[in-house]
Amino acid sequence: MHEQYLQYLKHVRHLSDHSVASYRKDILRFMAFCREEGIDEREAGPSHIRRFINSVSTRGLSARSINRLISGLRGYYRFLRKRGIVSVNPFGGVRSMKETASLPSFLFEDEVERILSQPASEFLELRNKAVFEFLYTTGCRVAEAVGIDVTDIDLKKGIARVVGKGDKERIVFIGKKTGEILKDYLSKRRFHVKAGTQDAGLSFFINSRGCRITARGVRYILEKSLRLLSLQKKVTPHTFRHSFATHLLDRGADIRVVQELLGHASPTTTQIYTHISLDRLKKVYRQSHPHAKIKENDNEKV
Repeated sequence: MHEQYLQYLKHVRHLSDHSVASYRKDILRFMAFCREEGIDEREAGPSHIRRFINSVSTRGLSARSINRLISGLRGYYRFLRKRGIVSVNPFGGVRSMKETASLPSFLFEDEVERILSQPASEFLELRNKAVFEFLYTTGCRVAEAVGIDVTDIDLKKGIARVVGKGDKERIVFIGKKTGEILKDYLSKRRFHVKAGTQDAGLSFFINSRGCRITARGVRYILEKSLRLLSLQKKVTPHTFRHSFATHLLDRGADIRVVQELLGHASPTTTQIYTHISLDRLKKVYRQSHPHAKIKENDNEKV
């Protein structure tokens, strides 16, 4: 029955292959637990759910991951209940665990420039530069970037069409500097595309074999580039997206505009980036203003 649910997520909910794979992993984890308990998944009750959550907690799973797990299984049992397979959703009354708020990591503008200014004399170096430039100038998720085709980009207009979560399309903008780098990359790309492969011919960003590059491939080339720079900071392809949003807000962009550029369904999701900007403003204020150097724990007596 879980395969029917996964097909429902893919074809009705239009979730990405990555999301469907995550749901499959979570459901199989719970089914394995049920087998250990000697029960069928349809017989799971509150006591089983408590033991299951305790077991994943003791294995080092974060509160955020556990909440995602609970939410996914709650949806699965909701699906089973609607089809009359179970009468009660055992995850229906389970409360989410309290999460520790964490701000997304980002790069300062000079750190971005260090990464983007690496020399690119060979084709793959130029490809790397083009990928990083695209991620930073558009704020795209890495899955969106590797999914674009040659026909999705219009360098004359400085725009690209990307497909985000839930198969939602949006237009992103390409700056003049990035456009020139992409144009240079595109002029050399045709000599490295794998012949006879339709997807390779369509894909904008290709790997060393001439096929469409994957998200894992982008992570690999980024890690390799960072080692050459000896940049002592954890950076992932998604860090470019965080940096894109943070730098826009730092320069006065409206949060709703940034929301649209990122493809967020709600401004609440984008709101976290304002916290980063406020922290930076506070730091500059404390370092620069002559009356701001009083320690926070010094209370004025009146």
